[in-house]
Amino acid sequence: MPWGRGLGPGPPTPGPLQVPQPVGRTGPGQRPRTRSLHGPCPVTTFGPKACVLQNPQTIMHIQDPASQRLTWNKSPKSVLVIKKIRDASLLQPFKELCAYLMEENNMVVYVEKKVLEDPALLSDDHFGPVKRKFCTFREDYDDISNQIDLIICLGGDGTLLYASSLFQGSVPPVMAFHLGSLGFLTPFNFENFQSQVTQVIQGNAAVVLRSRLKVRVVKEPRGKKVAVPNGISENGVLAASLDVEVGKQAVQYQVLNEVVIDRGPSSYLSNVDVYLDGHLITTVQGDGVIVSTPTGSTAYAAAAGASMIHPNVPAIMVTPICPHSLSFRPIVVPAGVELKIMLSPEARNTAWVSFDGRKRQEIRHGDSISITTSCYPLPSICVRDPVSDWFESLAQCLHWNVRKKQAHFPEDEEDADEEGGEERAGS
Repeated sequence: MPWGRGLGPGPPTPGPLQVPQPVGRTGPGQRPRTRSLHGPCPVTTFGPKACVLQNPQTIMHIQDPASQRLTWNKSPKSVLVIKKIRDASLLQPFKELCAYLMEENNMVVYVEKKVLEDPALLSDDHFGPVKRKFCTFREDYDDISNQIDLIICLGGDGTLLYASSLFQGSVPPVMAFHLGSLGFLTPFNFENFQSQVTQVIQGNAAVVLRSRLKVRVVKEPRGKKVAVPNGISENGVLAASLDVEVGKQAVQYQVLNEVVIDRGPSSYLSNVDVYLDGHLITTVQGDGVIVSTPTGSTAYAAAAGASMIHPNVPAIMVTPICPHSLSFRPIVVPAGVELKIMLSPEARNTAWVSFDGRKRQEIRHGDSISITTSCYPLPSICVRDPVSDWFESLAQCLHWNVRKKQAHFPEDEEDADEEGGEERAGS
């Protein structure tokens, strides 16, 4: 799949750097890993009709952010509008946007059913004709993943996280308007939404591919023992053909910001083991650990002391929360690795895990959490370009490196200092 910008005439660009393919990883029963060190190649088709404009040359399998431009295979006809619930200030922008999409662009508008249950919308007779044209859905009940060409969010960063959770596979392009409290992930202002939406529909926009984490939670069944199939070798090691997850319950999530493992309501330290590609790398003792994407590096991870990383960097952040060891600093690992987190055998209490702040659940002995970079990124539409938008967000939302300027010396003092230096040099 073509990526990046070329460097002009010269020898052919080498293909992506691949991990060597051993017979096994570290022991029997472990499959060889063929992922790139830079993570799985992301899917660059978003929903039924959108994709990244292809570029014919590659540079180490990493796309140049400046070359990430949105294009449409066919004109988008359906749009999902996500509005922050229980926010009266968003009612008027929501009405204006939906009317514009339906009447001016002849688009099919999908909204969540509970959005239309707002009493203010139910009692608005003027909005009735527009409201009757909506297509509605319910979260966790209706699958709309193959019916949406474009997503528009009205609210804060939480609306973008919610949009991500609705699509466990390919995600349509997301245009996020800043109508919430922070707005780090929502770069668009609503004042001139008509022209901005028109440009996006025409395919005139840059996108940043925000990588997501594919998280698999495997839990031991509780209450009764499950018979283990015959697959034990003479030395007591599981045979290669044995499926070690037989009888267990497994569920998978796509996570945009972070996976948080913490000690929950317990007063004891959390005690979890962290494996990287099958190797135990450390045991986390403290309040917990954050595993985040570059997008999530500016959220909870930044508050816990991690570095802020641009979304185009292929990486996974591992950040301890109030660790018991002062030398336990946050680390960054390649996007191509697989992390596995389990309770330590000597752990005094269980742990709790949440995914982008949702689906919180308890983790007990025998349960495991496997985390890799997903091949389904979230294509977030930019106001200008991925680099400019990110630094603008750092400055406007996080006030990054904001301080009063240092006063300069008056010119006469500068001259006096220079003359004094010359006299000292000549003496």
